Amino acid sequence: MTTGTTDETIRYTADVVLLAAGHILLIERGWDPFKGQWALAGGHVDTGETSLEAAVRELEEETGITVPAAELRQVGAFDAPGRDPRGRYVTVAYTATLPTPVQPTAGDDATAARWWPLNSLPDLAFDHAEIITVALNR
Repeated sequence: MTTGTTDETIRYTADVVLLAAGHILLIERGWDPFKGQWALAGGHVDTGETSLEAAVRELEEETGITVPAAELRQVGAFDAPGRDPRGRYVTVAYTATLPTPVQPTAGDDATAARWWPLNSLPDLAFDHAEIITVALNR
């Protein structure tokens, strides 16, 4: 251990890469950081919750779309320092594929939710472009 270091606060989140017919579901962030930018549905893991449970909950809260936990597959953990300007955040990303897009309804901290063609994505918040790339290559 290096002397002079201090423990850093680490926050735990979950994100969802939801795919359907060559499209991906994204939300427009209603709050900073990255207010007004597009991102994956996701958010903080609540006390007593697993990241999988948080992924199901956050997807439903932010998009109105429910995907059963059994249909979500873990993409991986993303923990690069600096991935979130608020401090140290570690996210576990999940993916699922629907047969056809389901109409989303923006809620919680999302001001909009829509399906984007995978070949025409907007600039994304955080490291969500990297998460999508990893999910598509699994």
